[in-house]
Amino acid sequence: MPEEVETTLRGPLAYTTARAAIEKMETAKVWPTALNFELWVHVVTDPDGPLAREIERLLNSGAAITDQVAEDLASVYLPRARLNEQIFDAGDALTKELNSVSGAIRTARKSSQTYGQTLAGASRDLGANVAPDTLRTVVGTLSNATQNAQRQNQSLERRLAESSREVARLKDHLEQVRRDASTDGLTNLANRKAFDTELERAFAEADGGDITVAVLDIDNFKAFNDTWGHQTGDQVIRFVASVIGRVGAPPRFAARYGGEEFAIIFSQESPRQVERALEEIRLGVSTRTLRRRSTNEDLGAITISAGFAQRGPDEPLHALIERADGALYASKRAGRNRVTNGQLVDKAAAA
Repeated sequence: MPEEVETTLRGPLAYTTARAAIEKMETAKVWPTALNFELWVHVVTDPDGPLAREIERLLNSGAAITDQVAEDLASVYLPRARLNEQIFDAGDALTKELNSVSGAIRTARKSSQTYGQTLAGASRDLGANVAPDTLRTVVGTLSNATQNAQRQNQSLERRLAESSREVARLKDHLEQVRRDASTDGLTNLANRKAFDTELERAFAEADGGDITVAVLDIDNFKAFNDTWGHQTGDQVIRFVASVIGRVGAPPRFAARYGGEEFAIIFSQESPRQVERALEEIRLGVSTRTLRRRSTNEDLGAITISAGFAQRGPDEPLHALIERADGALYASKRAGRNRVTNGQLVDKAAAA
């Protein structure tokens, strides 16, 4: 947990905070698992923070805080708390490896210096009229020194080869940690944090209308969950995500935005191209017959609604997202299972 939360739980307000977190979880009908307790302690200590607002949004929408939803929330809003240990472990291992290599290099340097001193001594001894016995001694000394230098060099080469492999392994591990921190565990799409980061990057690099944001939502998902249960609901989310991931593959950027909501960033594509892509996703979802995995029961029709907006001149990031959200809600109001262009939505209607 971040330092301020740790301080709270080790101070006079510890039991009050813990009881408040438990009460909030009970009210929300959330199991008091260790992860949920951590999340709700953050909510209690920072009731106006982004995590508290997101949990309130989910609860108001009727979404259940399942184990997977809790993991998703933690990956977005508590990334440092949950990844620091892995990063520190990998960093410590890398530091030890580099220190070991430095030691091997220092040893090799000393060996080279010794060898150089031996050569210098031999040069002094090899003067004119060298006696045979002296020559044999010098040659023997040089031979031994050369063999020692060769052994040291071979040892260093082996150590450097081993170190290269270990550093490559640690690099792969850190890269995996980075991917885990930016990936939604249920769908394998990018998570909300990664989406926000990518959108900020795209805004910084793009010119004017080069960026379009689309927001997609599974229709009537709460009712579906109430009917079939959250495990089947997770299967539906994974299915929808697979369609979105296929159509939203790079250079597009697809992410799970939260719960049953998804988002896609389009760069340098016209509104017509974006609409075609979203229609492909909509049809790919609605025309598929889904069955419950455990019982083979027909789950009925699954549909999605979508809205998108292309960035206007000098339009700020939050305004673009609001227009895309407005277009999504326009699709919902118009009967769902449709795509709406945010540029065609009246601002008063979208509010």
